[in-house]
Amino acid sequence: MFPRVSERCRRHLITVLATLMALFLVSAGSVKGQASEKPNKGPVDLSTAIIQVAKKNIPAVVHIEVTGQQEVATPSLPFEDDPFFRYFFGLPKGPKKYKKESKGLGTGMIYDSRGHILTNYHVVGGATKIEVVLSNGSKYSAKLVGSDPKTDLAVIRISTKERLPYVTFGDSDKVQVGEWVVAIGHPRGLDQTVTQGIISAKHRTGITDPSSYQDFLQTDAAINPGNSGGPLLNLRGEVIGVNTIIVSGSGGFEGIGLAIPSGIALHVAKLLIAHGKVERGWLGVSVQDPTPENAKALGVTARKGALIAETVRGGPADRAGLRKGDIVVSYQGKDISDGASLRNEAAITPIGSDAKITIIRGGKKQDLTIRIGAAKDAAKALAASVKERLGVEVRALTQKEAERRGLGSAQGVLITWVEPKGPLGKVGFEAGDMILEVNGQAVSNPESFVELVASLRPKQQVTLMAVDHSSGSSGYVRAVVR
Repeated sequence: MFPRVSERCRRHLITVLATLMALFLVSAGSVKGQASEKPNKGPVDLSTAIIQVAKKNIPAVVHIEVTGQQEVATPSLPFEDDPFFRYFFGLPKGPKKYKKESKGLGTGMIYDSRGHILTNYHVVGGATKIEVVLSNGSKYSAKLVGSDPKTDLAVIRISTKERLPYVTFGDSDKVQVGEWVVAIGHPRGLDQTVTQGIISAKHRTGITDPSSYQDFLQTDAAINPGNSGGPLLNLRGEVIGVNTIIVSGSGGFEGIGLAIPSGIALHVAKLLIAHGKVERGWLGVSVQDPTPENAKALGVTARKGALIAETVRGGPADRAGLRKGDIVVSYQGKDISDGASLRNEAAITPIGSDAKITIIRGGKKQDLTIRIGAAKDAAKALAASVKERLGVEVRALTQKEAERRGLGSAQGVLITWVEPKGPLGKVGFEAGDMILEVNGQAVSNPESFVELVASLRPKQQVTLMAVDHSSGSSGYVRAVVR
């Protein structure tokens, strides 16, 4: 038989339980120089936390309206491509594509009191006109300060004498799975929409372009088209992510949203504001994630880390003594979980600086120091790697060449040389052929082609969308990388 609890004890127990519920910890510590006010270090009151986050941040979240141009196919007539039909009816051969004005919506967050606004590249990239609407209804024209397609981030700026509120950034490295978060944005044009959820997972990669720098936070806070570029916040009102994309079969929210961590966003934003572009560090390696099979073959039990699949001859890693088969488990004292995390850490390391890495080689740990190179200087080395791996040399298309092949813009690459017994030579490629896609990823120029090829593993099968130079026909061709 349980003893009876007095009314006084019962009230005391209720108070204790309420206090414990309020002691859920969320990430703390705002980024120095970006805090609009000193963050509260005390416990969060869950009954009012989201209300406080919304009140604090809605004034610093903006609605972005963009005008741009997009290429669309020209409507065709029946039998238009028939030479007999064209001869008798005298139809002029016009362009297959034309440019059409398009409108778009997105979200941004005011980065500082000078009017800089952080958003997604896919919101403002290629826009001919950008307008920003503040939470109070004021409307301003904005100019692009800089953009970085590789992280899908951009900074725009408005000029105003208004006193602008701005967001506070938190430390995304301290975010925990299961932590409560809040999203603010303008989904489908519905201004100042606030939703809540949790961090569902961290370090999501391989979602879009494999050559981009991905390390997404996953959340189930509802985000939809129009939320792009808006903040994902912890319960202290600090930005810990930039809402970017949703994984959805319907085009609407299905419980999987992805945000760029604030650590990456802050680094990119600072460089864009200072220089208008992002210059990245480069290691000169091709990496993959360790599997049980290759880990066993290398005599290691570690399932985490970045397995070196190849080093670029003469590159930073090659000069530092890094070898094929090494597993990088630490970079500058930070644990490396997979190949993408190593690539991302190297990218934000100052060019010319020394980075200490820890590797596992032959089952033993070893420290190496690498002098970080510049990604922009890697083109020649990587081009040589493409020649070695695919047996081709390529160059950019001219606008005239693109138009002659019925393309609206100079997209893709033109093959200038083919090794007859190389991977592409064996499957029928010839000089003059074009490559438009690599494993479903569009090739915009030689640099993007080189980066896509560099991300492939040795002996990996690759699917290329190509255009035959003699017939003009297009199709998909499979080959195996050396």
